[in-house]
Amino acid sequence: MPAPEPRKGTPDPTLTEEEFRRRFLSQFQDPAFDALSDELARVAAAAWDGYSHSRKSPRTRKAGPGFADPEYDLAIDWIITREAIHAAQQRYEDKSGPTRILLVSSSARSEHTCPGEMSKTYRLVNLAREIFDADPNMSVEVLELSRLAAEYGRHIHPCKSCFSTAAALCHWPCSCYPNYSLGQTQDWMSDIYPKWVQAHGIMIVTPVNWYQATSPLKLMMDRLVCADGGNPDPTRTHGKDAKRAKEIELEGWDYPKHLAGRLFSVVVHGDAAGVENVRRSIADWLADMDLIPAGPTAELDRYIGYWQPYATSHDDLDRDLAVQEEVRNAARTLLEAVHDKRKGAFLAAGRDLQPPRQK
Repeated sequence: MPAPEPRKGTPDPTLTEEEFRRRFLSQFQDPAFDALSDELARVAAAAWDGYSHSRKSPRTRKAGPGFADPEYDLAIDWIITREAIHAAQQRYEDKSGPTRILLVSSSARSEHTCPGEMSKTYRLVNLAREIFDADPNMSVEVLELSRLAAEYGRHIHPCKSCFSTAAALCHWPCSCYPNYSLGQTQDWMSDIYPKWVQAHGIMIVTPVNWYQATSPLKLMMDRLVCADGGNPDPTRTHGKDAKRAKEIELEGWDYPKHLAGRLFSVVVHGDAAGVENVRRSIADWLADMDLIPAGPTAELDRYIGYWQPYATSHDDLDRDLAVQEEVRNAARTLLEAVHDKRKGAFLAAGRDLQPPRQK
């Protein structure tokens, strides 16, 4: 089948120089910058030059051996992330190393921003962590997604849906960011990818926000699409050549599962609606990437303070000793499953069956 031409026709988002400068300089509203107006004008001119010439990755080096096109110029940022992922994979495969657990705290709420109070999610994560920390051969890392809202220069930029054009166009790790010409920098995913890769078990704890996963969690979920069939060699597509990527997919794409075999647990809590659907959608997403459910008691959806005032929700959690123990049990289940799997004793019926088709 010949590859179709990429469809075009969406509105052009290119800014005029005047509008670009206005947006660029709008971030310097603090009067402390007033004395630096001449310097900022020069910085804005340099930024405009990068934008107008589309210098997405201004610092590159030759891909070198191991790539389809060793002479292709790869972004140094991408190479650094790739090397970190390879090192993380070695830690994952090291049978003599500690068991590694990644705890994902998915609420955007913390006392360090406008809400002025910690989240219940944070408290539930700490209950789970106590279980893991009690194991002497355990390395536990907490990924606190509230830092997106509370920390300077912390971003997870949105997925650009390269996979929907062609699987091979979605690179592992993601090569869409940083994009210096568009100011899309300081992307946290370059640090997050290795955390997932090195983990033997992943436990996601999240509240329900408007019937859905939280904004920080959904951003991370979308950006992990490259772990499920993503192309580990951007030189094959000459960067973002959509037509070439379509050709490669139609020639036969193997959809590599870069996170296959990790075990998972999901805990979803809410106050009025949506917990079951969110828990199911997150578990389906993880299983679709070939991560393995740790067991029924590792997946939990519960209401805390059902239809009670938000103002007293932490008091409701204090009183709900049952849900506290259920979260501990979810952690215990994941811990047991991870240990069994590392010993070769974990049974997962159907794991060796080949799917009749790829998504």
